[in-house]
Amino acid sequence: MSVTEQQVKAALENAVDPNTGKNFVAGKALKNLKLDGGNVAFDIELGYPANSQIEIIRRQVTEAVAAVPGVAQVSANVYSRIVAHSVQLGVKLLPGVKNIIAVASGKGGVGKSTTAVNLALALAQEGARVGILDADIYGPSQPQMLGLAGRQPDSKDGKTMEPLEAYGVQAISIGFMVDVETPMVWRGPMVVQALDQMLNQTNWQDLDYLVVDMPPGTGDIQLSLAQKVPVTGAVIVTTPQDIALIDARKGLKMFEKVNIPIIGIVENMSIHVCSNCGHAEHIFGEGGGEQMCKDYGTEFLGSLPLEMSIRQMADGGKPTVVGAPESKVAEIYRGIARRVAVRIAEKAKDMSSKFPNIVVQNT
Repeated sequence: MSVTEQQVKAALENAVDPNTGKNFVAGKALKNLKLDGGNVAFDIELGYPANSQIEIIRRQVTEAVAAVPGVAQVSANVYSRIVAHSVQLGVKLLPGVKNIIAVASGKGGVGKSTTAVNLALALAQEGARVGILDADIYGPSQPQMLGLAGRQPDSKDGKTMEPLEAYGVQAISIGFMVDVETPMVWRGPMVVQALDQMLNQTNWQDLDYLVVDMPPGTGDIQLSLAQKVPVTGAVIVTTPQDIALIDARKGLKMFEKVNIPIIGIVENMSIHVCSNCGHAEHIFGEGGGEQMCKDYGTEFLGSLPLEMSIRQMADGGKPTVVGAPESKVAEIYRGIARRVAVRIAEKAKDMSSKFPNIVVQNT
């Protein structure tokens, strides 16, 4: 008995991608379906990095198709393919970078930089090519967090910089170019120029994602980023505290005003568990991030505990995702990274490279 294409597709319509919530046909993941009597072969193309998920999904789709009457053998190839997605109208993509993720907060001290570095490292662990740009000119912290303090980027041509690398992530920061104790006493235009140079004069090597660790607030850097930099989406970091949420809402509204989509919200320091007695309490309040998501119709990406090890590992140059990869907190960061990547994959693809440049000449 021969198996039909409709039967195979029907089986895969009943199999739901655990990361997107869509079945593999509706999600357009099914590719290259081939039938040969009772032998079925097909590809599942994921639009997000998923090293930890590929075997789970391969087993899932294989079992779904194997249950179809008449199927003798199933060959399922599951892989990731990350493409560039749409950005603000009139802003060109950055050479060597497919997608830019801005990690922002309305105020300082909410764990934005720690979230940014662990997000970048988690995306890299899932198989993506990732870079991180430390755009916090006045308070760069990525060199310390990545264990790169004291290092300087090389320049092969005297005009551009080669990014430094740590744990498979490419990185650039003003902190690589100035002494750690030198204050950046710069006015807005100089800060914006420094950001522009770090973005455009760094030889980013074929990145799927560039994570931008933004300075807190809604000032010059944020406005420049919105007007000149091709941002795919923004992640807002907050704590449950009312004061932090007030500023986080301002940050969110700023991105909305400049037509940069909000990918979602991460809530830091959501709960503290005493290391001695195990008592859990919400030191900074409870449920603020989730309520903010409901108010603005965006996704709650995840919550992280107030835990000493997160701070210790970041200070020690080995953030949680690489310092304690089997820990519960590292798994939370990887879950947040997958949700961010899935949200980006669901956006419209960038088609600017498909259109030729139009040149008007007098003849």
